[in-house]
Amino acid sequence: MSPLGRRTVLALAGAALAAPALAYPERPLRIVIGGPPGGLNDIVARAMAQPLAALLGQSVVVENRPGAGASIGATFAARAAPDGYTLWMGIVDTQAILPTSMRNLAYDPDRDFAPITFICNAPFAMAVGPSKPAIGSFEALMAAAAVRPEAISFSSWGVASTPHLAMQRIILPRRIEMLHVPFAGAAPALQAVVAGQVDCTVLPAGGVAQMAQVGRVRPLAVLAKQRVALLPEVPTLLELGGELDAGLWLALYAPSATPAPIITRLNAAAHEAMRTPAFVETLRQQGAVPEPSTPEELGALGRRERQAWAQVVRATGAFLD
Repeated sequence: MSPLGRRTVLALAGAALAAPALAYPERPLRIVIGGPPGGLNDIVARAMAQPLAALLGQSVVVENRPGAGASIGATFAARAAPDGYTLWMGIVDTQAILPTSMRNLAYDPDRDFAPITFICNAPFAMAVGPSKPAIGSFEALMAAAAVRPEAISFSSWGVASTPHLAMQRIILPRRIEMLHVPFAGAAPALQAVVAGQVDCTVLPAGGVAQMAQVGRVRPLAVLAKQRVALLPEVPTLLELGGELDAGLWLALYAPSATPAPIITRLNAAAHEAMRTPAFVETLRQQGAVPEPSTPEELGALGRRERQAWAQVVRATGAFLD
């Protein structure tokens, strides 16, 4: 599911580019992400950095600050100077889930961040690894997990992360208990399944498709309304009788109080960067497409998503102390 849907924003981007010139930027920029190298936010941030640098005339570096469900990176970015030189690659976890799941969160997504633009939504795929060679379908996985509590283990990139909550939303209605094994990022969570250390996972479809192509995992379902081009033979969970449509969305932010002309300049430049062939291809490899937005649309999306995910967190009891 795309949280924003299709927006006609290219005209807005063109208008922004026609705005009066700014001295900004006069030195390099950085995009902070809350995960380690190899995750979707890292891949997307690095793909955006190169065209963004060309458009702004300054280098753009990606700075990884993982830990505590990505809240360390988010807190660092929120406290940076509001001058347009530190940007934040937010994800649904940091902008919509952690405000409910982490009771002592050190930042507020509305108060501490200025929205720039939505970037994309990447659908999730469920996959099983070599530890369960007999499991070849979603139904077989659910049947195996129903044998006894925690008979099947699954990985995610953290407690109360989107993959953790997505799996909980699948198994709880079936009264199934799985063993949750959190890791410090999407890449190690997927590698644990490949290595047979964990039985299955729900992660962005791009990484699952790459491992499926070389026979390291078997995709069982995609958590989307329609089948994913990267995994055309894999049914959607909706086809299998489920109701969950879930993915990982990413968006670009600046610290609050960043001047409006700088936000306008960054919005326009980001939209141009998102139209470059290399960036579009990077997203295609992740099962996603660019979805530029206005800052106002992104702000409204964040508020809607926080309300929706708060209900899931409370229903699953996935709180972080």
